[in-house]
Amino acid sequence: MSVYRRGSKGPEVRRIQEKLKELGLYLGDLDGIFGGGSEAAVKRFQKSRGIAADGIVGAKSWSALFSEADLPKPAITCESLNYRCLALTGSFETGRPVPDCFAGITGDFDGQGLSFGALQWNLGQGSLQPLFKEMAQEHPALLEELCQDYYPELQAVFTSGKDEQLAWVRSIQDQRRYVLAEPWRGLLKSLGRIKEFQDIQVRHADRLFAQAQELCQQYGLWSQRATALMFDIKVQNGSISSLVKSQIFSDFARLGTVLEGEALEAARLEIIANRRAEASNPRWIEDVRKRKLAIARGEGTVHGHYVHLADQFGIQLAPC
Repeated sequence: MSVYRRGSKGPEVRRIQEKLKELGLYLGDLDGIFGGGSEAAVKRFQKSRGIAADGIVGAKSWSALFSEADLPKPAITCESLNYRCLALTGSFETGRPVPDCFAGITGDFDGQGLSFGALQWNLGQGSLQPLFKEMAQEHPALLEELCQDYYPELQAVFTSGKDEQLAWVRSIQDQRRYVLAEPWRGLLKSLGRIKEFQDIQVRHADRLFAQAQELCQQYGLWSQRATALMFDIKVQNGSISSLVKSQIFSDFARLGTVLEGEALEAARLEIIANRRAEASNPRWIEDVRKRKLAIARGEGTVHGHYVHLADQFGIQLAPC
């Protein structure tokens, strides 16, 4: 059964925050991130209703908050595995929960003009333009409704050459802090939260998903969690070298024949997580290890945020 606790993220958490704020118990941001402020507000609510004050919104606390008998599963669990894997990795890459992980914005600090979306597609390398063009072709009315008076300008930008696009995007951001000015920052954030544009992002990650599935086959893996791990490796690390692959298979052999099924899958995922981390830049080994082991084990703390793959993303140690 799903529960919402410190570390949980997403629209359901935002709904909890909104209700607690309405009751005067929560004073923080409505950001969909279940942090210490949300936890404290839940405890205050639980105490006021005679519920054990553990700071966790389970079935009893949810029912008391919303007068609803059923505790809902996160909406993301109904999405495709590709969407869920992209959301997981996107939340690591952007530090934001669903849907804001699909609306991550980075300015010109790296000379790429603008990076946007779950995987930070960018103008400089020409990877972002196809996403905007597909949105304009497939959902022109929706895009025009979103942008209103600014639609013609956005349309003109993405029918211009790359140099003109880069000049334009640099003109609408603070060149010292590389933060986009309004209304463009807000418009792009809104675009990233639209399901139609999220689906375009998922399609543009298809090549990486296919490569992740190939890696799963190479290493004899079969689970959703394995796909998530290999996808994250493709995004963050590129791939697995021949040397690291040989080390992984040597470690697999040392497991012997005692383990099988889920236990064997979990053990192999931990081996891959550790070996790929150890092959990273020495400066980032432990950061990479925490991220990869959180996926391999199904839970962990990454960048200070607790993540639980099954509860938050519907990614389980189960067949794809």
